[in-house]
Amino acid sequence: MLVEQIMTRNVVTVTPETALTDALQLTRLRRIRHLPVVENERLVGIVSDRDMRDVCPSILDPDWEVKVRGLRIEACMKRDVVTVEPWNFIEDAAAEMYRRKVSCLPVLDQNRVVGILTERDILHTLLGMMGVLEPSSRIEVELPNRPGGLADVADVLRARRINASSVLIFPGKTPDTRYLVLRVQTMDPRRIIDDIKAAGYRVLGPFSDGGRGE
Repeated sequence: MLVEQIMTRNVVTVTPETALTDALQLTRLRRIRHLPVVENERLVGIVSDRDMRDVCPSILDPDWEVKVRGLRIEACMKRDVVTVEPWNFIEDAAAEMYRRKVSCLPVLDQNRVVGILTERDILHTLLGMMGVLEPSSRIEVELPNRPGGLADVADVLRARRINASSVLIFPGKTPDTRYLVLRVQTMDPRRIIDDIKAAGYRVLGPFSDGGRGE
């Protein structure tokens, strides 16, 4: 999946000369946290609602209104912006967000802002890929780290005429094992679980026959 498939396209932007109060009002009205800063159609920075609040004087300051009125976005925007392109893979974008400790990435095409990718976009996509956003049942199976295990479980689903919403594989407790996590499109997975056990595999949940702790 590519960034362009999940990014927000109607991006709200500001300029370095935008008044801080106007930018804060934008974040409240649009219910957003980040504003790319654009000058002459080029990205020159990014600012968050926290950045703006941090430079605001205390409301106890008798000159608060005068001081706030004179503040501009250029006073608090970050100029070193981490960006992605529309054709980047979302997992690469997520890894970049994690490594650089940022919560959003402006999306650039030929140096112009065409979208923005946020932590919320990533999380929503991850939940969808895991099958959590639709009715399903979760089955976790311990597999030996060798070819054939996933195919055996797929054969069980095929025989029961049950479709999988998602398939994830994680490292096991030892190099010889893997954990297979399925979301299947049935609310009663007991027969599938029985068939997987009959095929010689250990089911960790639901209706666990051991669990990871053993």
